[in-house]
Order: sequence, then C-alpha cells, then structure tokens
Amino acid sequence: MKRVVVTGLGVVSPVGIGVERFWQALLKGESGIAPVESFDTSRYPVHLGGEVRGFDPVPAVRRLSPGQMGRASQFAIAAAREALADCGLDLAALDRTRIGVSMGTTSGEPHMVERYSDAKKEGREPGPELFTGYPCHVIPSNVAAEFELGGVTLMIPTACAAGNYAIGYAYDMVRTGRADVMLAGGSDAFSRIPYTGFAKLGAIAPERCQPFDKNRKGMVPGEGAAMLVLQPLDAVAPGTKIYAEILSYGVSCDAHHMTAAHPDGDGAIRAMAMAMKGAGVGTDDIDYISAHGTGTKANDRIESIALHAMFGARAPKVPMSSIKSMLGHTMGAASAIEAAACSLAVQTGWVPPTINFEEPDPECEVDCVPNQPRKIDPRVVLNNAYAFGGNNASLCVRRYEG
Repeated sequence: MKRVVVTGLGVVSPVGIGVERFWQALLKGESGIAPVESFDTSRYPVHLGGEVRGFDPVPAVRRLSPGQMGRASQFAIAAAREALADCGLDLAALDRTRIGVSMGTTSGEPHMVERYSDAKKEGREPGPELFTGYPCHVIPSNVAAEFELGGVTLMIPTACAAGNYAIGYAYDMVRTGRADVMLAGGSDAFSRIPYTGFAKLGAIAPERCQPFDKNRKGMVPGEGAAMLVLQPLDAVAPGTKIYAEILSYGVSCDAHHMTAAHPDGDGAIRAMAMAMKGAGVGTDDIDYISAHGTGTKANDRIESIALHAMFGARAPKVPMSSIKSMLGHTMGAASAIEAAACSLAVQTGWVPPTINFEEPDPECEVDCVPNQPRKIDPRVVLNNAYAFGGNNASLCVRRYEG
C-alpha cells in the first residue's frame, strides 16, 4: 500500500475565501456567524447563519457556465481550483483518467428545489435545469467537467460526516494505486430548506455558537467547501509542499436513531478506534482532536462521553477544539474543512480555539482550547465527525516527517 499525503488545499468558508485567509481568521478567533442575509428570517425565531459573503464564482468557474449550476458546485470548483494551484500539478502533463473526485454533502443543491418552488408559486414553468442541476451527484461531476478529469467521480451524502467519508474513500483509491491523484472534500450551500429544518427542531442558537460551554444553546447552520489534493508519496515531485500524511480512517453507524447519537457514544468510539488501529497509533499518540462540537446540549455531551471512554484518564488533557464556534455548521463540508484545518495544524504547529467559551460544563470535561489558539506542535491528530442517521467518521493524519 502506498503512503498518501496532502499536497494541496482549497477552502471557501464563512470566515474567508482561500486557505491563508481562512487559517489566519481561525487563529485570530474571528467569527463568520452573523444575521442571515440571503433570505428573510423574520418568520423564524432565530436569525443567525454562517454565510460565505462576497463570493464570486466567475474567476473560478471558467470552462463551465457558473449560472447553470448551484452554489454548492460553485463552491466546490472554487476550492478545487485553489487546491490544484496550491499543489502545482500540471494537469496537461498527467493522465486525467487517473485523477478522480470524491466529495461529501448533506443537502446537495437545495437552491434548485427552492427555485422550482418559487417558480410554481409565481405561476411560471420551471426550467429543466432545475431538475438536472438538483441531484447531489452533480457537484463532483461539475468539478470533474470543469477540470476535464476522467477518473472515479463520487458523491457520498452521509450528512455532517460526509467530508471525512469522502476523504477516506479517496485515500483508499490512492493507497491502492487505483488513482494517481484524488480531489477530496465536501460542499454545502446555505438555504431555506435546511435552515427551516433545524429551526423546527429548535436546534439553532439564538445568539452565538458555544461548543462545550455549560450555557450552550445550539448550533448555527453554515455553508462552505474544502478540497484536498491527495497523492501517493512516491509520486510527489521534489520540492512540493506536503501539508500532512493521511494515516487511516474509521467509519461506523450507531443504528440507533435518525437524529440522536447513541447515548453512550458507541459509534463514535468505534470510529476513533478503527482510525487509530489502521494508523498504528494509540491514544497516547494523539496530540489534538478536531471535535465535531456543534454546540447542542446532547451532541457535545455525547462527544465528551465518547472521548472519556476512549482516552480514559487522559481525556481532559487532550486539546480538542471546535471551529464550528467560528464557522457555524457547514454540514457536509464541515469535516472536509476541518480536515484542511488539521492539515494546517500539523504543518504549522498551531491549533485553533473554540471561541465563545465562558463556563465549563461538568458533563463536558474536555480541554476545548478556549478562546485562544495554542502552539502545541501536534504530530498526530484525529478529525471527528458525527451525523444524522448515526453516521460517524474519524480521520487520522500525521505531520509529514519524510
């Protein structure tokens, strides 16, 4: 099996477009959560969202027509273009049938459904593009078409764990030699449909997102995309920047409840254990965890239970922060964006904070890196993600050391 490394990153996020802007914003503890601007929230009891502001798809979408695709596809292409430029690959010199795209999402292109509904309500006949542009598989297909990539193209719609699932699949494709290069990540766009769903569940925080804080009141929906370029180490050109090495991943299903995690964290524990076993590391080797950390009462408590069951007495000492406190929950893009943050953490030595933390919760006895970034020079990190349907995914990455 080949060693697999991350050689390129691309990010579109509520705190900034582009990897450098994104990373500096995280380390400064900047929040991208603000009153929703893309639609009227006056009929909702909550009004916050993590929207990507100032995004222009035209510079990124060059071969296809940006107006003929949804916002999630636009995000994905923009992130992919940055990641490919970052790694310096000359696509013209490569066999593009050996370059694939693996992505995750929660909602796909929900704006297409909204546009259909609006057209019918206004007495207009919806155009056919609203049907052809809606299925979630169009997002990686648009990425492949934009860059003329003929390798495997796959969408994994396992909700909020989908980014890790997609990166895990891409990792398998590269390490087994079935692909020479994989673009892997996730994308989701902010829309009325998921916002309404979470508002009806009473899950959206009224003022701010406070993961692991005793007084946390919920999550905040967000949007964005991240793409990672994965290559086999033995094919990386000399002088290429390597962000991180992917060691393994673990996936599981709680098989318990459609929206609630298993109360003892069983699925999360199994996913972490699988990732660490595949990586050949133990709990003492984990220097940092990128938490799922949504800010809901139940999710953060169960995540903490799983951490203590897995790490024992060391659990309160492992730095474990949630960047959702700054971005909101970017759904299927979340763990992909967090994987980018993990790659930057092992490369730079810094880990981002959990902002808005004020009062510890006895039920969440964790080191959430409160409010300030920390220089800890992590060598091995876990990226944890949990989703509706009981889907759990943990990704284990390591600082590249030759």
